[in-house]
Amino acid sequence: MYLAVSGNIGSGKSTLTRMLSDRYGLRPVYEPYAENPYLEDFYRNMRRYSFHSQVYFLSRRLEQHLNLVTGARYVIQDRTVFEDANIFARNLYESGQMEGRDWATYLGLYEGILPALRVPDLLIHIDASLPTLRQRIAQRGRDYEQNIPDTYLLGLNRLYDEWIRAFDACPVVRVPGDRLDFVHDPAAFQWVCDRVQGYGFGLPLLR
Repeated sequence: MYLAVSGNIGSGKSTLTRMLSDRYGLRPVYEPYAENPYLEDFYRNMRRYSFHSQVYFLSRRLEQHLNLVTGARYVIQDRTVFEDANIFARNLYESGQMEGRDWATYLGLYEGILPALRVPDLLIHIDASLPTLRQRIAQRGRDYEQNIPDTYLLGLNRLYDEWIRAFDACPVVRVPGDRLDFVHDPAAFQWVCDRVQGYGFGLPLLR
């Protein structure tokens, strides 16, 4: 049983990962954002540090995937390696913040290991508009995130929507993050759980 939670910066995916982990007894695997030595520099100068930051995330995510996800019986992951390539690195390239040769090198690394990666049994994606993302980014108070350009977040949202619409490797649950406050509203969290259980995942574990 491998569940994955996807979503933009500030969408609430880490919190939802924790809540679902507690609810269903899944081992949580969180995004290694705090360990990235390039992250603060990246938000100050995206073009200069885009390749460095994305290669670091790719290497750590692959390490997580191979050591903590592959072979795990019950696991839930906060953002996947698939998003790193198809959303974040692609957005930097398409917006001119990553050079073409760096994008080609990055993509070659990703595609080289893609066949060896385990695909989720269920993907839970949180949709959230720019005002919701801004509100949640402000609430969690990470200094280096406060000045992320709106154009960057909107570019990620556009690519997320395209990616989710085309994603067919496993079933997808789309959570309307603007409308459902699953953190503070038990009924909203139950809405998510009902849809997870609708695919046969739940208590008792059926898969």
